[in-house]
Amino acid sequence: MQGSSNEFTGDADSVVQIGTMHGSINLTPLTRALPLPRQLPPPVGGFVNRAESLATLDRLLAAESGTGVLSAIAGPPGVGKTAFVVHWAHRVRDRFPDGDLYIDLGGYGPGARLSAGQALDSFLRALNVPKESIPATLAERASLFRSLVSGRRMLVVLDNAADTATVRPLLPASRGCFALITSRSSLSGLVTREGAARVTLDVLSASDAIELLGQVIGTARVTAEPQAAARVAELCGHLPLALRVVAERAIGRPQLALADLVAELEVEQHRLDSLASSEDELSDVRAAFSWSYRALSPELQRAFRLLGLHPGQEFSTEAALALLNSTDQRATQRLLDALSTTHLLQTVSAGRYRLHDLLRAYAKERLRAETSARDQALAVRRGLSWYLLTADTGRRAILPSSHEVPLVPREQLVIPVFDNAEAAMGWFEVERLNILAALDQATDTGQYDIAWKLPVVADGFFELHSYWMEWEKIHRTGAEAARVLGDRLGEASNLFALGDADWRGGRRESAIANYESAISYARQTDDTWLTGFSLRGLGLIHEEMSNREKAHNCFQAALEVFRAGGLRRGEGMTLLSLGEHAALLGHFDQAAQLGADAVRIFVKINDEWSQAWGTLPLARALKELGRGPRSPTNGTAGHSPSPAWPSFRTSEAAASASSSSTICSAPEQRNAPSCRCSQPPWKRRASTGTSDGARSAETVPFLASLRLAGTFTSWNAYPA
Repeated sequence: MQGSSNEFTGDADSVVQIGTMHGSINLTPLTRALPLPRQLPPPVGGFVNRAESLATLDRLLAAESGTGVLSAIAGPPGVGKTAFVVHWAHRVRDRFPDGDLYIDLGGYGPGARLSAGQALDSFLRALNVPKESIPATLAERASLFRSLVSGRRMLVVLDNAADTATVRPLLPASRGCFALITSRSSLSGLVTREGAARVTLDVLSASDAIELLGQVIGTARVTAEPQAAARVAELCGHLPLALRVVAERAIGRPQLALADLVAELEVEQHRLDSLASSEDELSDVRAAFSWSYRALSPELQRAFRLLGLHPGQEFSTEAALALLNSTDQRATQRLLDALSTTHLLQTVSAGRYRLHDLLRAYAKERLRAETSARDQALAVRRGLSWYLLTADTGRRAILPSSHEVPLVPREQLVIPVFDNAEAAMGWFEVERLNILAALDQATDTGQYDIAWKLPVVADGFFELHSYWMEWEKIHRTGAEAARVLGDRLGEASNLFALGDADWRGGRRESAIANYESAISYARQTDDTWLTGFSLRGLGLIHEEMSNREKAHNCFQAALEVFRAGGLRRGEGMTLLSLGEHAALLGHFDQAAQLGADAVRIFVKINDEWSQAWGTLPLARALKELGRGPRSPTNGTAGHSPSPAWPSFRTSEAAASASSSSTICSAPEQRNAPSCRCSQPPWKRRASTGTSDGARSAETVPFLASLRLAGTFTSWNAYPA
């Protein structure tokens, strides 16, 4: 602009250049910086000795020469590797002012192991990387992680690793960082290639085992019967886990002499000798576990067995209700607390629990011996149904206009209610790995109906939170499960999402094939939602490929489907697509009218989010026409009066806008980082709902487009 300055000084993440502006713009950071990551779990109480191994780590830290330190902690199950590492890490935590990262890789737990890509995703989010900026490939994630920790002093704990291939991408390559890895494997590759210092944990020494026993049951009882105490430690294999289980039971029987305890354990061991083998991981602890298990009430025994069927690393009280076929949360809480008190269950946090791998193996052993296959199958079905129904409740809170599929009977399952989208997203985030584990369990146990439905109801969460690899994987699993059943609706639902995933990944031909298959199957099942949005998605790709006639035909077909099915939101979004298509052809009068028709629909169905997005292309069309209205009723100088544009509620629009943390503009490139959250609005099928929690980062662009384009000075100037 003539006579204006085009200079900028200072620091900024984004700069907006404006020709003419009326009103004001307020810019605030998009997200507040997260606190330094401090992810270490709480230290285990009653930690004993391990003085030599602790001293080894102390020496490694003291000798750190500026190139970083790597230590692999190996040992058999139940020996206390995690407790050892967490204990030492808390001792030296102040040496790492830039934070500590911790992750359980699930190398030997239930379900699928955590991949290196998933672990890096978690670390990058903890390091304040916006979810939409997390790279797609493992190599890119690893490179970004190393860049972020470069120059920092951080402690990284990789717990329960199964192999070196998973660990390598997670290792910091910078000075000042210390990485600790625990594994049942020796991880020899890390020692030879990365120079890791190996620390091998064996079972406790006899004296340490007796000391731990004394810490739990009291030194007086141990001192009074030292030989019996030594024999108890021996019968527990000198393993901390088994010692704690036995000691907790002994606490509940204060009159029991240790000699009598030894006699009972020996009887139990002889009874179970036939179960032992050279490859049996329970051989050293079975007698200790069995002795404590047999002392439980039948109700507690049943609960312990059934909890072994949960597919994930940890579970909530609500998930336990489903497995136990209970509707009484207080009664179930008492069962969980009782099992936790006996150390047969570990309390992770308030209302969340986990089974140690060895105890889970023992629970499944008792299941096979004491619970019928039918009752096991019913318990698994209840657990999977609970995840499906709860995920669908979350879907409706976050994306109320998204695709609905028939579910499973609720029966007496207790399904939580989410007050808002934020609460639902919080549940999804906590339960994400359990949802993935439940999907695997559904497939493994042949419950293919749940295996195809779970990805559909959880789709929006994985996409909105940018878990791209998992998003694509769950739908591939879902599509295959539906094929096994011959369920066309299941195939169409998952192929539609795979079309989205392929489109986002730039795989246009594959996206077209998936959309076309989804259209074919959806028509067979009379699903107008899938048919319409698949047609619209197909049209968007053709538009992107400059196949204008095909694009228009797809949009028009989608519009007819939505109108025939009475799907007003779909109709509105397709009108936006047709309007943008008209704008690309230079038909701005038509684009403005189509845009106005779309926004009018969104106003009528009280969809504020879509009102906001629908105004973006409408504002662009008006600007091209030079129709920046100056009053509610009159046209601007030199132009005829504007059409009868829809009215907006100023206060609601302003409130919606103010909930966002920044003013942004929609990107104009196809390769935007998010398929539905950062793409141009005409490329969205807009399944997002109207809840503030879901739209807070997306609702303000319509105000930005209006004000930055100089079209409107305020909502009060928008014609009624």
